[in-house]
Amino acid sequence: MDLISEVIRAVRVGSANSRLIRHTGPGLRFSAFDGSGFHVITGGTCWLIGHDEPVPLRPGDIVLTTSGAEHGLSETPCGLYDLPLVEMGPHPPAPGPASFEFLCGAYRLEHQRPPQYLRALPELIAVSPDYDSHPELRSLVTLLTADATAAKPGSGATLRAVLDLILVQVLRQWHEQDEPGRPEVAHPGVAAALREIHEKPHHRWTVGGLSEVAGMPRAAFSRLFTTAVGQPPMTYVTGWRLSRAAQLLRETDASLARIAPRVGYSTEFALSAAFRREYGVSPGRFRATAP
Repeated sequence: MDLISEVIRAVRVGSANSRLIRHTGPGLRFSAFDGSGFHVITGGTCWLIGHDEPVPLRPGDIVLTTSGAEHGLSETPCGLYDLPLVEMGPHPPAPGPASFEFLCGAYRLEHQRPPQYLRALPELIAVSPDYDSHPELRSLVTLLTADATAAKPGSGATLRAVLDLILVQVLRQWHEQDEPGRPEVAHPGVAAALREIHEKPHHRWTVGGLSEVAGMPRAAFSRLFTTAVGQPPMTYVTGWRLSRAAQLLRETDASLARIAPRVGYSTEFALSAAFRREYGVSPGRFRATAP
């Protein structure tokens, strides 16, 4: 089951942002946020500062913040709270030489948390991509850098696509380099159940029905699914249905009455109540605040 593709579909309902930062000085700190993002080191060397040991970074390295954890980048190893907070916003890069330079890209999720799959990964992931084997990643970084440094016609339309592709590449390479096997996710029974959930959110799923799809005893399936995905089967089903509803609200003009049966709810009122519990706002408010 291609969980990475489903993760990208879930985070892209957020607002997409990119920025190139040239920093001169000891370093800077990023506050926690609801969403997922990355930094690509484009010049100089620095250290990734989190709550664990500092990690050295060189040009080309990519840091993935899977669920918006607080972190920093510094010229030298230091404590996280020794670094000043960076001022957020679409500020142009400072002119002139810099201690280090990096490209930022992020999806900020105003009314939801990142998908459970990302929250189950380490908060900060540092990857040293093999650009020779994956020249497409170098091209994506070049394209995003160009869009982040100069407003060009169509850049808003391409930003989400480029962020999607970079996130996919980083997750793939991290799994190849540091997490080469996740046997629970690769289990054919769990993969089959996930595929059915994703393709048929409207179906009246039960744990028993999903275990039949997986070809496993109910108790064994429930344990394996929870270990693999980080949530019990029916919790995941509910989250996926509401995630699909959020996508449909943001990407289509379909009414709530039409969306409800497509994502497994008998009425628009049932969907509205569940949506408000999960996202903290009504579906109408969520749609109205689309980025």
